[in-house]
Amino acid sequence: MKYLVNITFDGTLFYGTSPQPKKRTICGEIEKVLSKILNEDTKITPCSRLDKKVHALNFYFSFDTNNKLNIEKLKKSLNSLITNEIYTKEIKEVNNTFHARFDVKNKEYFYIIETGDYNPINRNYMLMYNKKLNIDLIKKASTYLEGTHNFKSFTSDNEKENYIRTINYIKILEEGTKVIIYINANGFLKYMIRNIVGLFLEINEGKKEIKDIPFILESKDRTKLGIKAEPNGLYLNKVNYQ
Repeated sequence: MKYLVNITFDGTLFYGTSPQPKKRTICGEIEKVLSKILNEDTKITPCSRLDKKVHALNFYFSFDTNNKLNIEKLKKSLNSLITNEIYTKEIKEVNNTFHARFDVKNKEYFYIIETGDYNPINRNYMLMYNKKLNIDLIKKASTYLEGTHNFKSFTSDNEKENYIRTINYIKILEEGTKVIIYINANGFLKYMIRNIVGLFLEINEGKKEIKDIPFILESKDRTKLGIKAEPNGLYLNKVNYQ
């Protein structure tokens, strides 16, 4: 039997999602608790790999077991035994051929930037930029990244066979002093979103120009880019399987 689980989590004190020796990770904590509940060594297949300190409103993983499970009982057990930084929202049985990562059609992340006063309470949940963003300029820059491109310049991962991704949309919204950047794509490379946000910040500060974007893309060279935005403002928002 295969089950798909939808969780939300606060990534502040985790070293990302992928299990790592002697480090606290989202998947590591889940596997530990699931193995205890099911009384068998249980490995999970996550929908995505998230960096240290990144958060998720909707994160999915699947696991296999030989037993038919009581879904509501399992949900209660997970939420009672796991750390309160992780919460199980939904569990459902899926086809045995389902793959939590490779069956994803597209994902949406958002990144929160605080342009107002520094707020220590929110420092783990948004980028404390604390200065004005030229929204019109950033919106114009975003149009150069939408569509299908080779995003090798936007990742430090040099071992991929394919760096081509399709960004379906980039939406930039203002909520008071907060600026929220939504990005939906058919897939993302390591650090891709944080590098995109970093580019927007450098364009805002005049360190890069919009006309540089085609050159950066064509170069396929990470060194032509600038800063990488901090992880704490990044959230996995939606994972679409259809």
